[in-house]
Amino acid sequence: MPLDRIQLSQEILLAAIGDDWPSEQVDAAIELLASSEGKFPSGVRKLPSELVRAVQRERLIVAMLRAASELGYRGTNVQDVIERAGVSRPTFYEHFANKEDCFLAAFDTSAKRLRDKVDAAAAGGECWRDRVRLGLEAVLSFVRAEPDTARTIIVEARAASADAVMRRVELLDHFSTCLDTQARELLPETSQRSEVTASGVVGGVEALLYSRLCKGESEGIEDLLPSMMYFAVLPYEGHEAASEELALAG
Repeated sequence: MPLDRIQLSQEILLAAIGDDWPSEQVDAAIELLASSEGKFPSGVRKLPSELVRAVQRERLIVAMLRAASELGYRGTNVQDVIERAGVSRPTFYEHFANKEDCFLAAFDTSAKRLRDKVDAAAAGGECWRDRVRLGLEAVLSFVRAEPDTARTIIVEARAASADAVMRRVELLDHFSTCLDTQARELLPETSQRSEVTASGVVGGVEALLYSRLCKGESEGIEDLLPSMMYFAVLPYEGHEAASEELALAG
């Protein structure tokens, strides 16, 4: 049975290349892909070659995310990626040296989008607890909307190369640093608390997501928010404040 080729969403494509090209050209690329089962028609060169190249690279990245999610990193090979991307093997090697190179690029672009979404969402909160809630909501929304991407960066990165493992650690460290910084700025009484507190909260959230994604349970994942908020608030503001978050679930 032939595999369904990946379809690039407008959001993902614009996030990857939108600032580098005029919007009308990006729109034309999206329209062309939409009308040709996700693959550029043979011989069509109405678009700048570098734009076509950029789009094809993004197709390979999204295909890697899907292949790694479906087959696992270790079970994925280059052929699995190019079949899902709908491109040729030479096209793959124009962009990436090997499977690991493609996987790391997929991780990096996905991690950046996740960081940007969480940072932007958290910035809209007026107090510390609101910022934590908005940040967690952004994480859960990302997991629900992009389960392949979430599984790849949360689950499969653990089974990939040493470089991928370090990128995963750096991503968790980013969120830990943000949580610790916000707590010290907005909750002055926590200024003496160890940075390990934030690392423990982020690690606990990641472990819960890891468990759900391993079992393929991304549907309804937003229901975890009250429990995650309880876990995040408890070491900073105590049991009573944390219990208020659980009460919101009712």
